[in-house]
Amino acid sequence: MSRPLAGPQGLLRTLNGRAILEALARSGPQTRAELMSTTGLSRTAVTQVLRMLEGAGAVAAAGVDRETRGPAAGRVALHPRLGFAAAVHIDHHAAHVVLVDASGTVRAEQHAALTSTEHRVAHIVDLVDRCRRAVKATKDAVHLAVVGVPGIVTPDGGIRDDLGPDGGAFRTALATALDCPVRIENDVNLAALAELTAGAGGDLASFALLLLDDGLGAGIVVDGSLHRGFSGVAGEVMYLPQPPLPIGAPIVSDAVVRDLALNEGCDPDASLADHLEAAARGDAASARVVEEIGRRIVLVAGSVGLVLDPEAFILSGRAAHPALVAAIERIAEEYAAQLPLRFLVSSFGPEAPLVGAVGEAASALRGTLFTRILTPAAKPGR
Repeated sequence: MSRPLAGPQGLLRTLNGRAILEALARSGPQTRAELMSTTGLSRTAVTQVLRMLEGAGAVAAAGVDRETRGPAAGRVALHPRLGFAAAVHIDHHAAHVVLVDASGTVRAEQHAALTSTEHRVAHIVDLVDRCRRAVKATKDAVHLAVVGVPGIVTPDGGIRDDLGPDGGAFRTALATALDCPVRIENDVNLAALAELTAGAGGDLASFALLLLDDGLGAGIVVDGSLHRGFSGVAGEVMYLPQPPLPIGAPIVSDAVVRDLALNEGCDPDASLADHLEAAARGDAASARVVEEIGRRIVLVAGSVGLVLDPEAFILSGRAAHPALVAAIERIAEEYAAQLPLRFLVSSFGPEAPLVGAVGEAASALRGTLFTRILTPAAKPGR
């Protein structure tokens, strides 16, 4: 006769508690009956766990369900003062900071131009402080930060960009200033995570996101997981060889756009955004500039496709502009007989890195808070 599975009661309470906390984070306020349905737990187990979570200050009453037939039932939700995580996207021009709670809800948001890369830490701290004041939160209410930056991010949180490697100095300084753990991520990788979890890549096992901003970067997803590479270099496609360009020459940059504009007799001071809008209005010279950039992006996709063979390429940032999407699709069709390439448009546009940072920050916050709530306090020694 087989014996029923059994385990320590403390472990069962921890597992049941995490199931309920995750359900509340995912679906918002719920009644006991709804939690029973969502988690598969018995009424007794749900009641016992909620009593424990209420005592720990993790959940709170959240109104009454008057829509379901029968007696009105009280709802519970994650306690609104559990704390927050900061999600940050900073590029060469500006910083964008949001505070999110454990459910992933944005509670405050600040955005401001960046005056100097030397003052990035102070700039971010100021924006985080503004967000905290907006929600009347204390400094220790921000438990962690996820920061998306341009450049190569090493496994230990160091950044290698146009200024060279920083040895983790930025992460260390920001963690000290915010007084909380800080995770640094490449901004294009965060954009890819946004598409994977809630965007155009949700139904794809593999894809490469191509984000065009000041330069061109790729976020690579293989078998449903982000591929960063051994040292964080995976996705640095801006310098892939493209004859007749010299080895090491950028495929697209402000200088490249300027040179292409000069060749076509356009205003050399016009930005890529200006050319995209002009091409959309029918300007033939700007359309040729856009066409050349589209050709280069297709060749990048072809190079990546021959190595990784992803299901699709997701166009993000300025690459998602309709004029450039049309050029890319037109040029890709010319190569379709040799190498079919499928292109999709980002679900989030320029906001994709920040959306990815929000998702990662909320997930990390849940892990931190739920572990803290469900880990029994050590008993004082006798």
